[in-house]
Amino acid sequence: MANDNKLQDIIAHCKEYGFVFQSSEIYDGLQAVYDYGQNGAELKKNIKDYWWYSMTRLHDNIVGIDAAIFMHPTTWKASGHVDNFNDPMIDNKDSKKRYRVDHLIEAHADTLDEAEKKALIDKMEQLLGADDFAGLKTLIEELGIKCGVSGTANWTDIRQFNLMFGTQMGSVAGDADVVYLRPETAQGIFVNFLNVQKTGRMKIPFGIAQIGKAFRNEIVARGFIFRMREFEQMEMQYFIKPGTQMEWYEFWKETRMKWHKTLGIPQEQYNFHDHVKLAHYADAACDIEYNFPDWGFKEVEGVHSRTDFDLSRHQEFSKKKLTYFDTEENKHYVPYVIETSIGLDRTVMMVLSEAYTEEDLSTEDKKDSRVVMKFASHLAPIKLAVFPLTKKDGLPEVAQQLMDECRPHFKCFYEQKDAIGKRYRRQDAIGTPFCVTIDHQTLEDKTVTIRHRDSMEQERIPMDKVKELVLEKIRQF
Repeated sequence: MANDNKLQDIIAHCKEYGFVFQSSEIYDGLQAVYDYGQNGAELKKNIKDYWWYSMTRLHDNIVGIDAAIFMHPTTWKASGHVDNFNDPMIDNKDSKKRYRVDHLIEAHADTLDEAEKKALIDKMEQLLGADDFAGLKTLIEELGIKCGVSGTANWTDIRQFNLMFGTQMGSVAGDADVVYLRPETAQGIFVNFLNVQKTGRMKIPFGIAQIGKAFRNEIVARGFIFRMREFEQMEMQYFIKPGTQMEWYEFWKETRMKWHKTLGIPQEQYNFHDHVKLAHYADAACDIEYNFPDWGFKEVEGVHSRTDFDLSRHQEFSKKKLTYFDTEENKHYVPYVIETSIGLDRTVMMVLSEAYTEEDLSTEDKKDSRVVMKFASHLAPIKLAVFPLTKKDGLPEVAQQLMDECRPHFKCFYEQKDAIGKRYRRQDAIGTPFCVTIDHQTLEDKTVTIRHRDSMEQERIPMDKVKELVLEKIRQF
């Protein structure tokens, strides 16, 4: 079934089936802030748990922490965020609307053919890499880019805009210290480097993982849950011996790509994009990009070689020694760091985008179709739906017995309203991989009909084998 506007259909589907809602919708919403509904929250938690399992269970030398959102304000001076966490912005003088320069040029590039688009993006990245704001403004003027509100090209000069949210801590505002909502979770790991290393008796190489909220005052936030002001990150900082960073950088690039493919997404939907302009802390960096519908390839995860910048800066600003004593080398040194940083919300959007499928099931005699969310079984919000064929004859009681057996092991759903076909369609729409129907034959021989979401095939199996079958399928990762 052709779909020329898939992204908008996905967004509408997310609202209709309890995945994602506009935050404060009854008050007309808050821009670039979203709430996860009952199915979205389950999907997000499953992705989060899977990442945590992959990092902290499958690697003996990676442990997890949960650092506070509020940190001492000097943290952000040391990290470079106070001075360097900026985006180039431009205003239209007539509409007073503010734009991120790269977004403005990228939107224009999307109207061009592929060769012209690539040439323009390359030129933009070169100018951004050189901090050539005059050149960027000239480019915007030469392209004739106009404001979407005023329709004019009456632009201000380009300047930097800091993206951190500032607030005050203390009972009296005038006496309070200025603090920031963290723009990333990594610094909570760096300031706890020695705490974890010493208490865990960790030896290099080792990693510290964390999942947590971060906040960025995006002036032009767009793209549904792809770019939000409040979002969640899953980050791992891997501490290594200086001089080995390129070896570990390549290792983690490969390792992270392997993880992505276990989400049920084929290799051709991903690519690596090497950074043209490196962040102030990096000596190598790349993005793992996913091919989003309507947008093309966009970043979902970054892999960065951060050198010893972070620990060295915190050592300098805190006046505390943040070195590691290497017993094999018999010397102290500040470790280098390889970072893997993946946006949880972007990953949710990626999984939703890949799963959303419209199918034409029409036959010669009847027109039919369905929308099905083809989640990998271990990520699906609900793993098993249990349906008694009727509300009588003891079928609901048997169905509840199956629910009681399965619900301690995975998320289940029970429903006895409407025809079985309608119940199947509702579960397809939220991505439930297995549906079991309890019918009158069940009362005779203790067998049930299990339906497979993707193929819609049905088979008869013993009821006491249902839990085992579902567990086997959701463990296949």
